[in-house]
Amino acid sequence: MKDKNFSTKLTHLGEKSPKSVSRAKTIPISMTSVFVFDDVETLDKVYESEEEGYVYSRNGNPGHDALEEIIAGIDEGEEAQVFSSGMGAIAMSIVANVKAGDHIIAASVLYGGSYTFLKEELSKFNVEVTFVDVVNESIEQYFKPNTKVVYVETISNPLMEVIDIKAIAELSHKNNAKLIVDNTFATAVICQPLKLGADVVVYSATKYLCGHSDVTGGIVVADKENIKKIRNTGALYGPMMSPFDAWLLIRSLRTLELRVKKHSENALKLAEYLDKHEKIKSVYYPGLKNSPYFDTAKELFNGDDFGGMLSIDVVDGERGAYELIRNLENIKFVPSLAGVTTSVSYPVKTSHRALTDEELKKANISKGLIRVSVGLEDIDDIIAEFDKALAKL
Repeated sequence: MKDKNFSTKLTHLGEKSPKSVSRAKTIPISMTSVFVFDDVETLDKVYESEEEGYVYSRNGNPGHDALEEIIAGIDEGEEAQVFSSGMGAIAMSIVANVKAGDHIIAASVLYGGSYTFLKEELSKFNVEVTFVDVVNESIEQYFKPNTKVVYVETISNPLMEVIDIKAIAELSHKNNAKLIVDNTFATAVICQPLKLGADVVVYSATKYLCGHSDVTGGIVVADKENIKKIRNTGALYGPMMSPFDAWLLIRSLRTLELRVKKHSENALKLAEYLDKHEKIKSVYYPGLKNSPYFDTAKELFNGDDFGGMLSIDVVDGERGAYELIRNLENIKFVPSLAGVTTSVSYPVKTSHRALTDEELKKANISKGLIRVSVGLEDIDDIIAEFDKALAKL
């Protein structure tokens, strides 16, 4: 390069990796959109899967592969595919498995974005969706000859219902449908839906998988055949994760088990406190022994952890909810969840704001409902914060 001119040096120097007998301890970031080939023949072999390699980061990146290996491993799936958001993962997992004229059965209590996608977006493509109370009703009567997918959440957002994945998987497969499970609230630390019969597991990696409120991402885990379809669909639609976000998620996953267990420990203690408080009408948390989902959770979950999410119904409905949110000094109001600090959200105006009053009522999401993401702070401080705020109601 010494004989090259200034602009050529500026654009080419540093391309060759330094020679070294050592290597980085952490997985490096492959911050590139495209990959270099020595000749057309090699490129052709990679496209035809005769050689392993990368072409374009929309189709794959070394950081994606490393992240996918971790997630597939802890979920005990064959492969995984990363996306730029949880909704990207959800949408691609569904779109890859249905076509015009098909039918989907979905839980009536879901994350609002998932509900809206299923209800409004898929109707544009002539895909019918039937929403069912999968906790209190058998879904068997709702299957049709063209039912291709059943879609549920392990722990429902925002009511913390625990779905009997085993039973729903059996009915789905009996009727030749695939079961897709959103495992965002549980993570593989608490529940592994593939082991219970699910065909596809989806995550908003923005939540516990990241856990630090600094990444937006989504991940799908399944068998090789399903992932191939979902990956190809994603490559066409394009919601791919950036290499930097993949690297941040790899960093975060190393502490996932420690974080989720601490979130769960704190959430149970906060739920027990709130369950006895006169200003709280109801507490929704599967770890409470009086929860209608406690036995199902004990059967399906890996141990004695029930997750870091809970919801509460405040006295005085909307007014009480608004006032409690204002009264909380150090616990912030945010339209998301699963960071290291405790936060609250108001589903009617955040995650489920697209639902009509009738749909909210049908889903039992009241105007007094607050969703609590319990953080990693000292539990005594979390309880003291709620105690002080509730005393002002």
